[in-house]
Amino acid sequence: MYEQFKARAVGVSAEVFRFVTKSAALSWLLAFLQKEGLADTPQTSALWAESSFLDGLDVDALKMIAGLKFEVTRELAAEARFGISQMDWALADTGSLVQNSTAMEQRLVSSLSTIHIALVPTAAILPDMPSLLSRMNPKENPYIAMITGPSRTADIERVLTIGVHGPERLVIVFVDELGGGF
Repeated sequence: MYEQFKARAVGVSAEVFRFVTKSAALSWLLAFLQKEGLADTPQTSALWAESSFLDGLDVDALKMIAGLKFEVTRELAAEARFGISQMDWALADTGSLVQNSTAMEQRLVSSLSTIHIALVPTAAILPDMPSLLSRMNPKENPYIAMITGPSRTADIERVLTIGVHGPERLVIVFVDELGGGF
């Protein structure tokens, strides 16, 4: 299902990567942030929402990286270039990501940054929406966000514009080691 998801997501301008371990994904992610200009100034910083990806990692060491922040506020999210959050599911048939966004921090980092980096357990790829709905409990998931590619609109004189209502880039990082089955 990964290949189907990747084809669909790339088709709507997302960037998709896959790693076996969290360590490999983290190494790639830190190199990506540096290459893209991570710094401790507005419009160059990264904001990372709490997630199980961070479990077992030396978060104190990560906090020492200039520009990488873990305390999510509305103000910091509005000035962050990168938002990093973990998704709960991925739908292979549409290339869409699904996140329980009940926590405000999840919504802030995935919608206010210029570049959204979505971490996804590879095992959480589902074939389609009916598969997702059969696993969801509205009481446990009261606020669901669905993300399909970077933000786009064509409602201004039918001209496609990227990044008007959200991130201009969506970078999806699948990690086999994260497991799944939320």
